[in-house]
Amino acid sequence: MSQYDVVVIGAGPGGYVTAIRAAQLGLKTAVVEDSRIAGLGGVCNQWGCIPSKAILKNASVLHTIKNAAAFGIEVDGVKADYSKAVDRAKKIVDTQAKGVGFLFRKNQIELIEERGRLAGKGRIKLEPSGKEITAKHILVATGARPRVFFDMKPDGKVVFTAKEFMAMRDVPASMIVLGAGAIGMEFAYVLQNYGCQVTILEMADRLLPREDSEISLEIAKAFTKLGVKFHTQCKVEKVEQKADGVTVHATMADGKKQVFEAPRLLTATGVTPNSDDLGLDVAGIKTVGPGFIEVDDWMRTNVEGVYAIGDVTGKLPLAHVASAQGIVCIEKIAGHHPQPLDYNKMPSATYCEPQVASIGLTESDAKAKGHQVKVGKFPFRPNGKAQGIGEIDGFIKFVVDAKHGEILGIHMIGPEVTEILGEASLAMNLEATAEEVDITVHAHPTLSEVFKEAALAAIGKPIHM
Repeated sequence: MSQYDVVVIGAGPGGYVTAIRAAQLGLKTAVVEDSRIAGLGGVCNQWGCIPSKAILKNASVLHTIKNAAAFGIEVDGVKADYSKAVDRAKKIVDTQAKGVGFLFRKNQIELIEERGRLAGKGRIKLEPSGKEITAKHILVATGARPRVFFDMKPDGKVVFTAKEFMAMRDVPASMIVLGAGAIGMEFAYVLQNYGCQVTILEMADRLLPREDSEISLEIAKAFTKLGVKFHTQCKVEKVEQKADGVTVHATMADGKKQVFEAPRLLTATGVTPNSDDLGLDVAGIKTVGPGFIEVDDWMRTNVEGVYAIGDVTGKLPLAHVASAQGIVCIEKIAGHHPQPLDYNKMPSATYCEPQVASIGLTESDAKAKGHQVKVGKFPFRPNGKAQGIGEIDGFIKFVVDAKHGEILGIHMIGPEVTEILGEASLAMNLEATAEEVDITVHAHPTLSEVFKEAALAAIGKPIHM
C-alpha cells in the first residue's frame, strides 16, 4: 500500500494545478485520473476550454475571409473543411496534455491511471486493479459533466453535448442549441460561420442571462447580424429524438406553442457534478443539491482530511476558479496563509465574437444590494485600434459605488475583451477606484484605452466622447 501526503482525484485544471503546487511545497503527491473518462487536463483540455477556442479561431478566420472586401481583398472560391478545424484542435489538445505530463515528471508527481474511490479514512481504492493507496490529505477534483434533460441520449449523431460536439467532423444544414450561456453561444458562433443555420432556445429572458443586461442586448444585435435565430423566454416542454433528427416542443414568451425541427441538437444547459460512485457515502461526506460536495472557505469537506475543488463543489463551474480553489486549499494544508476566495470577483469570459468578459456586480445587482451607483460606458467605435482591425462593435461598462468610488463591476463586449479582463480583475482585487484607473497611462493606440475611457466616463471625465 503506497502512502502519500496528498492524493488528488482528477487531473483537470483544478486537480493538476493543485498537484503541482503541492509538489512545489514539498508534499509527496499523486494524481488519480481515469484516462478512459478524460485524461490529463480533464474536460477543459479534452473537449472544453482549449479545443473550443481553437475551433472558434477557425470560425473567426472564416468570418474575416468572408468579409475580406472591407480590407480591400478579393477572395474567390473559399472552401472551409470543418474536419480540418477539428484535427487542428485535437493536435492542440495533445500538445497541452503532453505539457501537463511533463510538469508531472518535472515535479515528481506520480500519475495513477485508474479510477479512484474513497474507501475510508485516508484510503483510496483503485479500479480496475483493486489496489489501495493512502494519503494524509485527499482532494476530490472530479469536475462535472453536461446536464441532459428530457431523456435525451447524446449519441454524437443527433443529440450532442460539448463532448460529442468536439468530435463532430461535419456541419449540418441546421442545428438547435438549447441554452444561451457561454457554451451555447460559442458553439452557435462556430456553426453559423460554417454555414449552419442555428436556432438558440433559451428559457431566460435574454442571451447570456448571467451578464449585465446591456451586454445581453449588444450580443443579441451581433448574433442577429450574424444570422443566428434565437428565442428567449422559451420553455422547452419535450424533445423527440429520432434517427434522422429532433423535434422540440416549446412554449414561447407569448404562451403559444411552437415546434422546432433540425437534424441535430446541442444541449448546453448546465452541468451535473461527477460525485456519484466516488464513495462519498462510505466516507460520510456531505453534498448539496444534485450531489455537489459542500466545502468551507479552505475547500475542506465535513470529513477531516478530505477536500473538494472545482466544478464538483458547485461554486462556479470555471476552470480558473478550480485552479484558484486548489491553490488556496493546498497552501492552507501546507501551513501557509492564503486569502479565501471572493467568488464575486471571479472573472468570466465568453469567446464568441464579439467577445464578452465581466467581473463583479452587474448594474442591477449592485442596486439590489443597496449601492448608490454611477455607471460609465465607452464604445469601441471611436477607438483607433478597433477601427484599424475592423472590429468596432461593443463597449466597456464600469459600475462604480457613487459614495466611495470603488469599482463594483466591469462588463465588456467587443474585440479581444477577454484579454483586457486581466486588468479588470487586478483593479477589482486591489479595490481600485475609477480615479486610480484614470491615472494609469494606457498605451496608444490600444483597445485597452476603451477601458480607461469607460472609467473616466464613470467619474464624468471622458476625453473622447
